[in-house]
Amino acid sequence: MKPVISVKDCRVSFGEKEVLKGIDWTVYEGEIATLIGPNGCGKSTLLHAITSAIKSTGTIQIAGKEAKGFSNKELARYMAFLPQVPSIPKDMLVEELVNCGRFPYQSWWKQQGSHDKEMVDAALEATQVSHLRNQLVSSLSGGERQRVWIAMALAQEPKVLILDEPTTYLDINHQLEIMELLQDLNRREGLTVVMVLHELNQAAQYSHRVGVLYQGQILADGSPKDVMTEELLEKVFAVRTDVEVGEFPYIRIQGLL
Repeated sequence: MKPVISVKDCRVSFGEKEVLKGIDWTVYEGEIATLIGPNGCGKSTLLHAITSAIKSTGTIQIAGKEAKGFSNKELARYMAFLPQVPSIPKDMLVEELVNCGRFPYQSWWKQQGSHDKEMVDAALEATQVSHLRNQLVSSLSGGERQRVWIAMALAQEPKVLILDEPTTYLDINHQLEIMELLQDLNRREGLTVVMVLHELNQAAQYSHRVGVLYQGQILADGSPKDVMTEELLEKVFAVRTDVEVGEFPYIRIQGLL
């Protein structure tokens, strides 16, 4: 498989606290790669380092090129990033927000063209929110709003979609809707998906590969069946687990250790 993101000896510190302690991690083309781990272990920090939102040491390559060598617009044409809780724009219509995804291809002297409109329409259709295009984003339900944010990211025409906890604050129905949407985009469009998840069973069911972050380092990385074992989950999360292995692992939390 072809690497699309390659992280070598990535280190990030905030003041005297070292959050990432020499991370080595690779994401391959066309896969769904998920990071799991306890709060504060560095999952979101790693995503921000990959997207050049924060400074890091070590080497991060995107499609074989040093991430630091990309301009902001060049990087945005290759990958789209959705933070954990995007700010809700006031008085902005759905179509206007999705249009913002075209910013990497526009400049002050170039107005929106027919291809821009085609990409916006395609993104609205792919996320099944075309019927909401004239509604205010602030008026939408949590699940609808998350689909619209994903539509905005798709309008960038990215090769890689990076999401930080995309199901946060959603009820279980809308969580599964978002996970099914991401899986469909991966299968149908070949979109590489990188995300942070807290829900272990969602990570097990929808990921090709799971990376486990623990105390600022990658403790394990591999298929859900290989990685999500009772021993490892108990070490990382300090809970007793029962893992049933079928098509994918199913994790039952039994209680605290």
